[in-house]
Amino acid sequence: MYSHNLPFLKLFMLLSLSGIAMHISNPDLLVPAYLQTIPLNGHFLFQNLTEFSKDFGNRFSYEPSAVLYPASVTDISDTIKHVFELGAQSGLTVVARGHGHSLQGQAQVTGGIVIRMESLQGTQTMVHTGEFPYVDVSGGDLWINVLKETLKHGLAPKSWTDYLHLTVGGTLSNAGVSGQAFRHGPQISNVYELEIVTGKGDIMKCSAKENSDLFYAALGGLGQFGIITRARIALEPAPKMVKWIRVLYSDFTTFTEDQEMLISMEKTFDYIEGFVIINRTGLLNNWRSSFKPQDPVQASQFNSDGRTLFCLEMTKNYNPDEVETMEQEVVQLLSKLRYVSSTLFKSEVTYVEFLDRVHVSEIKLRSQGLWEIPHPWLNLLIPKSKIHEFAKEVFGKILTDTSNGPILLYPVNRSKWDNRTSVVLPKEEVFYLVAFLFSAPSPSPTSEKNENLEIALQKNKKVVEFCNSANIGMKQYLPHHTTQEEWRAHFGDKWETFCRRKQAYDPLAMLAPGQGIFRKSPLPLL
Repeated sequence: MYSHNLPFLKLFMLLSLSGIAMHISNPDLLVPAYLQTIPLNGHFLFQNLTEFSKDFGNRFSYEPSAVLYPASVTDISDTIKHVFELGAQSGLTVVARGHGHSLQGQAQVTGGIVIRMESLQGTQTMVHTGEFPYVDVSGGDLWINVLKETLKHGLAPKSWTDYLHLTVGGTLSNAGVSGQAFRHGPQISNVYELEIVTGKGDIMKCSAKENSDLFYAALGGLGQFGIITRARIALEPAPKMVKWIRVLYSDFTTFTEDQEMLISMEKTFDYIEGFVIINRTGLLNNWRSSFKPQDPVQASQFNSDGRTLFCLEMTKNYNPDEVETMEQEVVQLLSKLRYVSSTLFKSEVTYVEFLDRVHVSEIKLRSQGLWEIPHPWLNLLIPKSKIHEFAKEVFGKILTDTSNGPILLYPVNRSKWDNRTSVVLPKEEVFYLVAFLFSAPSPSPTSEKNENLEIALQKNKKVVEFCNSANIGMKQYLPHHTTQEEWRAHFGDKWETFCRRKQAYDPLAMLAPGQGIFRKSPLPLL
């Protein structure tokens, strides 16, 4: 125990010699002075930290004591080592922050240290071609920049998220899911190697063959076992163009059966996602800005008002010299589907334009002041056998419209996920991602209470309560729980492994406290 008091003695002596009064009862109030003694290639910021006390969710605000702008992985390692040496007597904690896209304050920390991971971006990007191509990237790199760099070599990662302006380390700490996951699995299924700074400050290289326990712990590990500073990502030949298709269904059973058929086929679309649309006016007219209807006359006569509809969105990748073959494959695949015939819409865009499609919406929403508002998102994983029971209760009963944001609903294959990672999934081979991506703008700039947010949160609560009471077998993706009992239930039979790994790699529980899984605690007596 004495060895863990040494840093406090050093801090006391340093501040005494500096003439700083020592009447402060809380040693963590001395954090700035202590951190300034750490030799760094980068630097700390101690003032004007408001930017780091908010996130995309815009519901929680926790201000740190300091923000580290690392210029090297060693900066991160040395900082964590110094905090670790302070021991459990200090409440000081550390969190890695990517692009700040967390929803419930997970990338924030009260009075602790935020590590600005984007300061590392571009420092390690290197593409390796060959039979099994890959790219080495910093954990602070944005996926959009990874795409641009790999495309210079005619290559690209296999699996994506719908939004590319997120950091590599951020999505790999969760899973990284989009419409390619049914074929390639999530992003965490396409990683060859990681470099991680653990909660002790150790820099460790890990893969399926080297330090494999840490490798699988960190993938989907919610930042609990270390900070991902480098990743080796699998690549594939990149197409130049994308045929982008949307169709509508009026029957949920037909909609889900067609999706399940498509993800089971060997020759199928390259991307498959579904959407639930409730009581949207002029839906097909809104599509016309980006898509062309197969039959303009029939499309103009279609009425979506007051209806619950289901959109199936698909893409087929191709190169300019493959147009004829691609068109034949698309016609053949569409002939197997049972959508409303008048609702077939198509578009041709570049590969980059399709993958970066959400960013176009972001620019528009920012211009309207509708981006930095509360986002009470709820992401669920629902077993295939329960998706109809779930839909019957939720769509039209709990939720009566989708005017405040999209609802995604599409199936993935569990066999494409690695059960050794920290991600928790439903037990069935096919399960659905159901994502309620709502926004909650305040009714009035002068309103003290955001009624839209309260309504959305109440609906989320009802959805979760229904799942629990009906034994749906739901698991949360991007999970948020408020008690350790809830976390224990979330992880189920993975809980003991999760705790063992936490003890091994972050024994003081000083990393990512915003997840709310563990509280910083002393090392156990051995």
